[in-house]
Amino acid sequence: MSETLPSLAEIDAEIRHLQLAIPGSELHGGLSGWLAGGGENVAAWLAPVLADPDLPAPAAGSALDRMRVATALQLEDHDFAFALLMPDDGEPLSVRSAALFDWCRGFLGGFGLATGERSSLSDEGREALSDLARLAAAQPDAEDEDDAGEEDALAELEEFVRVAVLLLHGDAALGPRHRKQLN
Repeated sequence: MSETLPSLAEIDAEIRHLQLAIPGSELHGGLSGWLAGGGENVAAWLAPVLADPDLPAPAAGSALDRMRVATALQLEDHDFAFALLMPDDGEPLSVRSAALFDWCRGFLGGFGLATGERSSLSDEGREALSDLARLAAAQPDAEDEDDAGEEDALAELEEFVRVAVLLLHGDAALGPRHRKQLN
């Protein structure tokens, strides 16, 4: 299977088909948080990530299944190839900003569900989680649509989020897995 994420349009179409009330970026954030927090990488990921036991497992090979496979592979990639599922660069800045904030909200939910009370994060991990929470609470500013500085700021925020996720994955998923292997 590929490390390439399906398009946001494919994910959104499947979300509509399943009648889920969540934007595609937020769902990818939730899945990423679940996996980064040490949640199980299983075909039936949708139910635990959305905390709804009645949700079916995504069909094998579907966009949601491919998103799970790609996300898990990217989180484990030694070249740090993890990517956020975001709208295309041609979309308005406010739409892309809102998607980033949605993604962070999803991540926090999935991460919290996966780690529960057992999370033992490094100081850097706790700081990263706190920063992600601030982003999750943010709202896009529609006033700055054509400002190149705002474009740069969004790109920097996306890169920060990407690196924060990899750090948290190291703390909550890779670290405990490696400690288990040593014992």
